[in-house]
Order: sequence, then C-alpha cells, then structure tokens
Amino acid sequence: MFRGIISFALSRRPVIMLCLLVFLGAGVAAYLKLNVEAYPNPAPVILEITAQAPGLSAEEMERYYTRPMEIGLATTPGVDNIRSTSFYGLSFVRVTFKYGVDYYFAYTQAALNLQQNVSLPNSVQPQIQSSSLVGEIYRYQLVGPPHYGLSNLRTLQDWVVTKRLLTVPGIMQVVPWGGTTKEYQVEADLHKLDGYKVTLPQLISAIGNANTNVGGRTVNIGEQSVNIRGIGLVKDTTDIGNIVLSQSNGTPVLVKDVAKVSIGYAPRLGKAGRDDQDDVVTGIIVMNRTLQTNEVVARVKAEVEKINTDGTLPPGVKMVPYYDRSTLVGVTTHTVLHNLIFGCVLVFLIQWVFLGDLRSAIIVSANIPIALFFSIMILVMQGESANLLSLGAVDFGIIVDSAVILVENVFRNFQKNATEQAEMLEDIGASKLTVEGRVLSHWPERLRLIFMSAVQVDRAVLFSSAITVAAFIPLFTMQGVEGQIFGPMARTYAYALAGALIATFTITPVLSFYLLPKHVEEAETVFVRAIRRVYSPVLVRALDKRKTTVIIGGVFLLIAGLLVPRIGSEFLPTLEEGNLWIRATMPPTISLEAGTGKVERMRQILKKHPEVITAVSQHGRPDDGSDAAGFYNAELFVPLKPFDEWRSGYTKDELVADVQKEFAAEFPGIEFNFSQYIQDNIEEGLSGVKGANSVKIIGPDLNVLEKLSGQVLHEMNQVKGVEDLGVFHVLGQPNLNITVDRAKAARYGLNTGDITAVV
Repeated sequence: MFRGIISFALSRRPVIMLCLLVFLGAGVAAYLKLNVEAYPNPAPVILEITAQAPGLSAEEMERYYTRPMEIGLATTPGVDNIRSTSFYGLSFVRVTFKYGVDYYFAYTQAALNLQQNVSLPNSVQPQIQSSSLVGEIYRYQLVGPPHYGLSNLRTLQDWVVTKRLLTVPGIMQVVPWGGTTKEYQVEADLHKLDGYKVTLPQLISAIGNANTNVGGRTVNIGEQSVNIRGIGLVKDTTDIGNIVLSQSNGTPVLVKDVAKVSIGYAPRLGKAGRDDQDDVVTGIIVMNRTLQTNEVVARVKAEVEKINTDGTLPPGVKMVPYYDRSTLVGVTTHTVLHNLIFGCVLVFLIQWVFLGDLRSAIIVSANIPIALFFSIMILVMQGESANLLSLGAVDFGIIVDSAVILVENVFRNFQKNATEQAEMLEDIGASKLTVEGRVLSHWPERLRLIFMSAVQVDRAVLFSSAITVAAFIPLFTMQGVEGQIFGPMARTYAYALAGALIATFTITPVLSFYLLPKHVEEAETVFVRAIRRVYSPVLVRALDKRKTTVIIGGVFLLIAGLLVPRIGSEFLPTLEEGNLWIRATMPPTISLEAGTGKVERMRQILKKHPEVITAVSQHGRPDDGSDAAGFYNAELFVPLKPFDEWRSGYTKDELVADVQKEFAAEFPGIEFNFSQYIQDNIEEGLSGVKGANSVKIIGPDLNVLEKLSGQVLHEMNQVKGVEDLGVFHVLGQPNLNITVDRAKAARYGLNTGDITAVV
C-alpha cells in the first residue's frame, strides 16, 4: 500500500536526511511563532450593549431603555439568546450569538438594528461593547506624585492614556476604573434665585447658551479672504460666573450672584483601591477576540513603555502594570514544553527497557518531535492557536505506536540467520520487490530486508492509525461549548498522527538503515525477565482455571460499574491561573461610602498573607457601565506568588479556606464567592450569572421571586459540598419618590415639568 513511499525514501536516503534537518529547523521556527493561549475561548460571539440615563430608576430603565433594545435586537440574524439587567441609571443588554457566527457580521447587524429599530428617550445613544471571556489581557494602575490629585489622574486616563492605547492594533476597549471625573459645578442658591426673580430653568438655559462657538461666512479684507468665527466657549469658572442671566434695575444679574461655581467631580458609580490605597485610578485593556494574545500583549507592552518614556505623561506620572496575560501564557508554555520533554524521555526509556536495544529506542523516539513539529506547522499555517489542552493531551505512546510496529518487525527480520533471510526474500519473490515497474532486487540485501519489513506491516500500521483517529470522531462532531474546547485538541491530535504516519514510512526506514546493525540478537532486559517471572505463572494458572478467571474478571467489572456513579466528574480540569478572584455581595441598600471601609479591610486581610502579591478592588461599577453592578458589589483581584515561594506545605486550597474564615468572622451578612480571573469571566459569560452554577426562577411577581430565592438558598445549603452560595437580589434598592400633586401645583401656577426640573 505504501511501497512507493517506502521505496522512494530508501532509494534517496541522503535526500531524506537533508529534508529531515530542514523540517526540524522549520518546526523550531514554527514553534517560536506559534500562538499559545492559556485557555481556549469556549464562548460564541457576545455583544454587550449599555445605555445610561442618570437619575432614572431601575423600573424606568427597564421600561424605556432595556425593553426597546431587547425588541430591536431580537431580529438580528444569528442571535441565540438575549439577557438583560436594569439598574439605577443603567441598562445592560448581553446578546449571545450562535456558534459559527462571524464577529464582524454580528457587530454590524447589531449596530444596524439599533440604528434603525431602536429610538431611546433623551437622545441617549446605546454603546456596543465586545465581550470576550478571555479578552482582558492587561491591567495597570496610573500613579503620580502625592500632589497630583485623583481628578487629574482620571483626566489623563480618559483623554490621554485611553486614546493612545486604542491606537494599538488589536485593542477593542480600555475600561477605566477609579478616580474622579472632573466637571464644572454650579450650585444654585434657591433664595437668591427667588430674590433676583430668576428660575432654575433660566439658569440652566443661560449656561448652555453661553458655552458655544459659531462660524460665519468670509469677508474680504483687501486682497485676503478671512473666515469669521464667534468664540464663546467657557475657559474657567470665572467665565461661568460672569454669564448674564437677566437685569435688575439696569444691573446685570450674573451666575455668580445666584450660585456658587466650582470645580468638582461627577457622582461616583464605583471606586478602585489597591493594598493600602483606598482610591486609585486603574485601567483594563480588552483585546479583539479574533486576534492572538501573544502579538497583542507585546504591542501593548511596547506602547506602555513609550507612554512612560516619551513625555506623554507629566513628570512623576506613569503606568504600572499589575496583570499581564503573557505571564500566564508563559507559564502555560513552560508547562507544556516541560511535559513534552519529560514525555519524550519517558517514552524513550520505556522503549529502551522493553526492546533492549538503544538504537531501536532512538529510532522510535525520533517520531515524537517529527509528529509534534508537523502538527505545530499546520497550526501556524492555518492561523490556529494552541493551548494547554490541545498540546498537553497528545499521547506519545500512541504517536510512536506505528514506528514501534515497523522497527520491531525490522528487528525481528534482522535477528534471523542468513539462510532464513534468504528464504524469506525468495518466498516473497521478485513481484513483491517491484515498485511501479522498477525491480529492487539489485538493492543490497540489508536494504531489501528493511523494505520488505516495512511492506509486511504497512496495512497494520495504517489501520492502527485509522482506528486511533476514528476514536476522535465524536470530538470532531461536537458543537457549542464542547466543540470550542475539544475541537482544537482533536485537530492537533489528528495532525500529530498524520505526521507520525508519514515519518513511519519515510524517516523510520532510513534511520533503521543507518542505525541498526545488520545482525542483531534479541536481548531480554532485567526488567522484562522480572515481569516474565511474575506473569508466566499467573498466565498458566489463569489458563488452567478459565472459568474462575472469567468469574473474577466479571466481579471486578461489576464492582467498577457500581462505583462509576460515585466518581466525581468535571467537564474540564481547573486551570491554575496563579490568582484569586473574590466577589463580595453586600446588602443591596448599602451606599458607596459605607461599603468603602469594608472593601478596604478586605484588602488588608488579603495583603497580610505572604503568598499574596497585591490586592486590587473594584467596588460598584465603572463609569462606562461595562460591568453591570451596584454599590453592593465588590470584586477583588489577588495575584499570587509562584508556588515555590509559598510557605512549606501550604496550598492554595488552604489559603482560600483561611481567607474565607477571616472574612466570615469579620463581615457577617456579606456573601463571598472565590474563583479565578479567567474562570470567573467564562462562567459569567456562559451562564449569564456570576458563579459556576445557578438556579434561575422565572415568574411575573418580583416579590414572590425574592421570597422563593431565599427558600432555594436554604435548601441548597443542605447539599454536601456546596460552597459560596448567594442570591442575586432584584429588589431592595430604596428610592425616595417625590410624587407631584397636580391639583396643588396648579394653584401655584406650576406644571409637573417645573417641579421635576428642580428635583
């Protein structure tokens, strides 16, 4: 079946060896270029749409913003499901598309539907954000000298740093956290307004009208044409204070006469803290889901270095990273490389022990790097990425199986004496030594023996590889999350098997010619003799007591079958990311200021553990609304030191248990969930909730749902092994409602709009 390939390789041995060297060089180059991801992205395309209307209640956001966006987006082609959350001043809609939908197609269609089918009140424009579960690749803190305030740092973050980072190819979004957003504030004195007979709407209108630039036509001055412009933008608080509102007895009434003008900051929706710093400015960089992490992170790090050194930032201000995805990728790559080398050495030693011949073990083991490089080269050519699962799952024993069969057959034929070898070649006949009309009988006897040894087992080798590939067919047919995770692994395995099969019929015969001596003798190693001494009497007894042997085997099979339901199972092994992601859920009525002290204490507790590098908190939500949460929610990112720097015998599980005990003792009533950074994002993206498992209760009455959620929580607490339970409350945020009495308002000559404008 493979005679032509085997004949070609054996007749052009120097060429094959030269090609092998070139191939190995290309394989090393491909490995250096290969993009390695720490974790496969299991999610389809997800788009997050936010709309912000400060001051509106959750009910109003749901009615006027969330529902219209849900209805408008429902007709988008390829949509699988739509989830939404409405908060005070924020509408958050997550649109999940079906697997296989192109990202750019989904983004374009969603934007088109929002433009054509959705009209939101108050000229609010919804913002589309790409959600990549593994897209957050870089986190940093913007630090400055003590005299440089939070408002100045946040201004740099919004207007300088973010703009520069968005110019980096592959960056989709920069999410700012912390700091205060600078704004000019006019605090009206209602008594002075009344004294000067100025209304609040007049004040607002006058300020708006006094802050504009306009353009006119052109005039000719001599031979020159000059553009006409009207400059009216305010420059500072003095300009605002000098805006004219009206006249009183011929004297202009200015803004500063009825109000206090100052520089302040917008109402805060969230805070960021780090270690003992209660208020810091941080940023999260999100990459395009279609690109490769290594390349994008390298570009980000280069841009950060430029920003820190080219004078973009004021003296003393710099970007300090505290999370870099390339660190995890580097650890993953090191782990994979370590396992591959260890696996190669282990397979080589096992081959040597059982074959009893060093040269045969070298020939067999040579297939491993060839198969791996073949697989890596195909991945690079197709633009695919590797990950811990796809590379780590390759079984070297199966990879070298075909080479073992061929080398053992060559070894067996070489062990025969000259008479037996001659008889074998004579029995085969000249027809077997003919390939495409070329008679190979002129070859040396040694070469013919290798050729015929390979031909004798070519079908067995092919069928062995085909059976292995067939076992992976279910993985190739998987869809959804399973397909996203196990598909790359199956393809990588298939590429490696194909490379091993090609090497078996080309490289292995040539190496056998160069390395194996003409005459070999079978040598049983000490290890094989020891196994044989144990196994031989057991085999004899089993053959003598055949019925008893079958019964014993059946009993073991039955016991194993009964134990299967008791074995725990995981869809995927947990990837060690080297960090903790802790979510604290406080009472829904808590204020930002009240929660700040508790979050600060949480960071202090974490930082006292020597295994913790730093503790960074996110309390509330960012100003752009990209994280749908309220003041009750705090998230802590805790990078950990390498395990070899930990206290002797201390494990991550013990660290989590200790922190849980300390938190439970100090913060009664606050619910905590412990996870990892990427793991938490994946769980939230796939299930729609912030946790690994969830129970969803659907019904028309929110009060009933709240009551039922408490009952479910109580029952779940009784389940052994369940930890970090919590309830996502839909009610509880208090509102101070001011309801207009229209009849009384009419007596004072006021309409509803006048009163709500004051509110």
